[in-house]
Amino acid sequence: MNVVVTGANGFIGKNLCVSLQRNKSIEIFKVTRKTSPAELNQLISEADFIFHLAGINRPDDESEFYQGNSDLTEFICKSIKSTGRNIPIVLTSSVQAELPNAYGRSKLKAEIHLLNLYMETGNNVYIYRLQNVFGKWCKPNYNSVVATFCHNISHGLTIKINDPETELKLVHIGAVITSFIEMMSTTPNDRLYVDVQPVYSVTLGELADQLYKFKESRETLITEPVGDGFKRVLYATYISYISPDHFNYRLTRHEDERGAFVEMLKTRDSGQFSFFTAHPGITRGGHYHNVKTEKFLVIQGQARFRFRNIVTDEVVEISTSGDGPEVVETIPGWSHDITNIGDREMIVMLWANENFDRDRPDTVAHEV
Repeated sequence: MNVVVTGANGFIGKNLCVSLQRNKSIEIFKVTRKTSPAELNQLISEADFIFHLAGINRPDDESEFYQGNSDLTEFICKSIKSTGRNIPIVLTSSVQAELPNAYGRSKLKAEIHLLNLYMETGNNVYIYRLQNVFGKWCKPNYNSVVATFCHNISHGLTIKINDPETELKLVHIGAVITSFIEMMSTTPNDRLYVDVQPVYSVTLGELADQLYKFKESRETLITEPVGDGFKRVLYATYISYISPDHFNYRLTRHEDERGAFVEMLKTRDSGQFSFFTAHPGITRGGHYHNVKTEKFLVIQGQARFRFRNIVTDEVVEISTSGDGPEVVETIPGWSHDITNIGDREMIVMLWANENFDRDRPDTVAHEV
């Protein structure tokens, strides 16, 4: 399958081409500003599908809107028509096609060229009036406030907000590419305009606040809930702007004669993750909790866990090692300790259901 991608070096084009490259049965014909009209015409004659993503949104003169948006689209439509074949085509238009400005009019005119192609030949056309698209590889300080904020905040630069209550409608690049590939794979006959979901609504102030929280999480170790929805894709976008020399960051290592303890990650509602070490023969713990629970996973060495019910004095003993992954849970009302019974350093991963609070530690010393 031969697929033409205009604007292949742009934000959306790069993301699309990377996704298409995973399919070895697809040959991608990349069209850039260096591609001549004759070359483009030849590529279209060999195409099975076209993604027309090229466009102008920051010209020196308004006339360039029409040259780069509507005129180029007209050329492509004429080229498709000359082949006598149905070559399905996706056009990235804009919600601004509904607005009375030069950019919007040029996008609307581009849409009209595709609609005329459809009316005259029945050629499949899929028009996307995209909202503000955000995600990895979008150029900062250009035409995306999300890209600009992500870049500047991650690099310690200032951002400017004229009205924090200004509302943005955003769509993530991943949803756009997924929809594109669906159109290419199914080529439905009942579509002219295609909507991409989900569309996220956020104010400029909310956007900036959230990005600063992402930045601060490296200091506080408190992560935002980034596993779902808008925060998930926004966080992925934010960290894509971090410079390579800041991919890593240091943690505090607390160490004494027993071994070391390091906190790695804290959450706002699901506890924290850490790890500790213990030298051979060392016992750690000797306390109970009223509410707090923990999950221990020995990832190196051999461990003996001991538990004592603080009311009945019932005793339980469990041995585990890094050779056989096994979680041991602490139970409220049972004192517990862990001893390194091996001959090398023991390393234990630990999850607690609440973040450690030095003022209210919920840890009561009690011999096991």
